[in-house]
Amino acid sequence: MRRAFLLFFSILISTAAWAQQGSIVGQVKDQKTGEAVIGATVVVSGTTQAAPVDVDGRYELKLPAGSYNILMTYLGYKPQTFPGIVVRAGQQTTLNATLQENTTELREVTVTGQKQTGTEVALIQDLKKSEVVVSGVSNDQIVKSLDRDAAEVVKRIPGVTIQNNNFIVIRGLAERYNTVLLNDALTPSAEVDTRSFSFDVLPSSVIDRVLIFKAASPELPGEFGGGVVKVYTRNSVLDNSTSLTASGWARSGTTFQGGYQQSNPSRTDWLGFDSGDRQLPGNLGETSARLRNQWTPTLSTARPDVRLSLGLNRRFEIGQAYLSNVTSVSYSNTREQYSQRRQRALAYDSLSSTYPLQYDYQDLRSVTAVRLGVIHNWQVRLNDQHRLEFRNFLNQYGTDEVIQRQGEDFVDQQQRQDHALHYQSRTIYSGQLQGTHEVGARRNNTFTWSGGYNYVFRDEPDYSRYRSVRATGFDRPYTVVVPTGGNPFDASRFFSELKENTYMGSGQWEHRLQGRDTTRANEYKLRVGFYTERKERSYQQRYFSYVLGNAGTFYRDQDRANRILSLPIEQIFAPENLHPETGFKLEEGSDNESYRAENSLLAGYVGVVAPISDKLNLSGGVRLENNRRYLYNPKGLQTYREVKTLPLPSLNATYNFSLRSLLRLGASMTVNRPEFREIADLSYFDFSNNAIISGNRNLRTATIYNTDLRYEYYPTKSEMLSVGVFYKQFRNAIEQVTQSVGTSALYLEYKNADRAYDLGVEVEARKGFAELTEQPFLQKLGVVLNASLIRSRVNLPRDSSTVGFALFDRPLQGQAPYVVNTGLFYQDDARKLQVSAQYNVVGQRIAFVGDQTQNYSAIEMPRHVVDLALTKGLGRHLQLRAGVQDVLNQRFRYYYDLNRDGKITKDEPRVSFNNYLRGRYSTLGLTYNF
Repeated sequence: MRRAFLLFFSILISTAAWAQQGSIVGQVKDQKTGEAVIGATVVVSGTTQAAPVDVDGRYELKLPAGSYNILMTYLGYKPQTFPGIVVRAGQQTTLNATLQENTTELREVTVTGQKQTGTEVALIQDLKKSEVVVSGVSNDQIVKSLDRDAAEVVKRIPGVTIQNNNFIVIRGLAERYNTVLLNDALTPSAEVDTRSFSFDVLPSSVIDRVLIFKAASPELPGEFGGGVVKVYTRNSVLDNSTSLTASGWARSGTTFQGGYQQSNPSRTDWLGFDSGDRQLPGNLGETSARLRNQWTPTLSTARPDVRLSLGLNRRFEIGQAYLSNVTSVSYSNTREQYSQRRQRALAYDSLSSTYPLQYDYQDLRSVTAVRLGVIHNWQVRLNDQHRLEFRNFLNQYGTDEVIQRQGEDFVDQQQRQDHALHYQSRTIYSGQLQGTHEVGARRNNTFTWSGGYNYVFRDEPDYSRYRSVRATGFDRPYTVVVPTGGNPFDASRFFSELKENTYMGSGQWEHRLQGRDTTRANEYKLRVGFYTERKERSYQQRYFSYVLGNAGTFYRDQDRANRILSLPIEQIFAPENLHPETGFKLEEGSDNESYRAENSLLAGYVGVVAPISDKLNLSGGVRLENNRRYLYNPKGLQTYREVKTLPLPSLNATYNFSLRSLLRLGASMTVNRPEFREIADLSYFDFSNNAIISGNRNLRTATIYNTDLRYEYYPTKSEMLSVGVFYKQFRNAIEQVTQSVGTSALYLEYKNADRAYDLGVEVEARKGFAELTEQPFLQKLGVVLNASLIRSRVNLPRDSSTVGFALFDRPLQGQAPYVVNTGLFYQDDARKLQVSAQYNVVGQRIAFVGDQTQNYSAIEMPRHVVDLALTKGLGRHLQLRAGVQDVLNQRFRYYYDLNRDGKITKDEPRVSFNNYLRGRYSTLGLTYNF
């Protein structure tokens, strides 16, 4: 009873004390700029009672009722005192202030510590201080969404879209025109047919920030057209922490549905690579029985997707040295299955006033993907002048794709049932060691150096495909097509292997000369540096076909032949039917289908930064690149050689109207070089798109002339508004186009377009509602909006060289006329609650380019995408995340451009190159912070 009374009395006293409390609230701003003075302190004079100023300049100091002398201070500002501020019980007293800079000391104050680069405020400041046109996204914005990997993160950046769910398109320029750096080192590409980095291999949980440089400078790579993408992973921490995240995902139309298709898995598929069960035997010999006799998938019920991640952050201090380590291990196992319609249109038939179809297929496509990723980064700050960083990225990614195709071939008058099992794995490692050193009496020299190594291994073991047919209009069993001679379409098994090693080294010396004062922002800078890269690749592909041993002998008994070919395919190619005379035999159709390639790049540059005045800043220089690219066939004969030395000048100017607004202007010359696969004399059958992809040894390096103009306005340290225009002129632009080879099959290859241009407008806004309203709910809202309006045209001469080639006047391949991204974010720190809604739409764009005869361009149609996400803190350690991606679940639609005008209009007939619905994607997950 006594304890209950004491407890009641304590609660009563506490309640009374709370009721007698009030608070002083307000904003603290810079007198000159009007920006928030983040980190300032509001304190009761002579006491330790204080409150900090947040990123919006706001503070709240809770005090008992009474009268107080208030002091506001911050480093570099004159302190300000407010005597006799009255606090009334249960009420808020508003006290706003503007602090004046203390200008009696012109020299910089050096603060030793770890810069937190992943915040929204840090990103905005980096964009503002940049010497060139740049856009980006911070970790703060990433965690407010459900973006799972870098591919989903970067599509939130102005002018950026994603193609095929993983390749980046910047300002309407396809993936080949964009260079990607991971922690300032060139990223490896595990793709056979394109040079781009596959962004879906990098989980969003390890990303610190993403910057896209859209204007050139001497320090940036000279090979880009749309932009240079710099992805930074987290590598420095302030505190020790451990976090574990587990989430389950469900896709409508797939999860918990029966009949989910998978190839016969190996023991290690769950880790993202094949254990060897699918591999080609080392000594195949003459007996076909040594290949796995597996052609059809296993069926099961699709389980929910699983995503796990473990994050470890550690800091150490050894004497003056400060060490920090960021380690992240992530794992995902995902499934999706959907039906897609594929058609192929033929030439216009004037008699029927229609576009007849070559075929009309319905594909059931299933993709199981497993990703295992490890990030292991170290940063060592030896002292204030010397810092070392060691970064490691390892990713193992395996995909198991199954396609069952049914439909009709109208030209051959056949009904079809085609099947394909396609497993591939990618191993990617990227490592860099980097050093930064400041030397000199005034520490006015900075040396940076780095060495890097990339390794790629892409394995495509036992890609099996076959087709079975029956005559249209006859109710007969389907019979498997077994040809008399091998080909990659019928009863074939495909194997390929790609290995690539890249070695990189770079160094830069920056010398700073005193400018208007001693602050670094106002110093003149001279930069001299180099970059060297050696890339070596080997690629080999082989395919084997089951063919008739002796057609005359096999078909001598027609009933027996039809009976065998109508059996399930595993029974057709059972050991008892493998005979070189009366049955089937295995025949290799590939003949030296491999290449070896090497590329050596040596670049040197000189750059200058000249802060002419408080208003005007100039920067620029020249980069000289010598590139040597060679490709060899299996016999060691050189089939491609290009040696070019190109000077790449650039100039950037920034004019500051005030401390909040500025204007940027940039002009530069850059290049775009052919990729190894694009110049190799090899053909690859893409079963999914029913196309044959070939290289072109006559490709030439493209030259690009770039101009940018952008106005930027920064209302506060965490807000911005920008409007920009850009123009690009291309010579020898490289595109993927169709070719007519006297057959109805779809053939894709690469060619140079003589001239092209890209013209666009970009708008970006990041704005909070705190200063616009006194309503507490609205004050916690923020909006991000960016949009791009782009026009590009490819112009080809009307002569014999373009007959049967691409259209004369059309958009660039992959270019969309508009891109819109917007997001609404609600953040309540007191309740540990974050809610976001994000929207994205991309205009029509050409997937591949048609010709003037029998092949039409394929155009991807717009999709409106809405993502919803919620994050809620539960106690000190637990965090709940839930959400839905692609709420509207609109179809992916690719139509043929039948009238060859580069767009799809409402009234023209529509034939689907591809048409499918992926499904709405929902998640529920927990994060525990130890």
